[in-house]
Amino acid sequence: MAPIKRHILLQPISHDHHVGLLVCWKIRTGLSNQVEPARIKKFCNFFYEIHLKNHFIAEEKYIFPVLGNNDYLIKRAMEEHQLLRQLFKDKNGDKENLTLIEKHLEEHIRFEERELFTRIEAVATEDQLRTIGNIKPEDIKSIESWEDEFWV
Repeated sequence: MAPIKRHILLQPISHDHHVGLLVCWKIRTGLSNQVEPARIKKFCNFFYEIHLKNHFIAEEKYIFPVLGNNDYLIKRAMEEHQLLRQLFKDKNGDKENLTLIEKHLEEHIRFEERELFTRIEAVATEDQLRTIGNIKPEDIKSIESWEDEFWV
């Protein structure tokens, strides 16, 4: 599938989705290489705490209001956020938990990019897009500082 060209004010949050897909790839690669699940779970915890938690908050505060809480796409997105929060907070961190994180995170990102953001982009006013554009990159921290590259 060809990359989706986003409105310039949605590109930073869309870039975060690319980061999330990269995390999914790292989890899959680690699992397929028989990496100790505890190492992968530490990375997942780090990713959630410094990146994903803030990403969800930004979406829920600035992006989802464009369609409103009663919209079926927003309801689905909120349910998926809640499921992902539970999966990331699960202390177990076994192979099954990591597989579920990877699967549901990738599915969620693809849903937001292909359906939710496409619809938001189509109906958002310029004021709403500017509000979304005010989400600063430093509000959603980088995960590049992780030193245990278990996926290599």
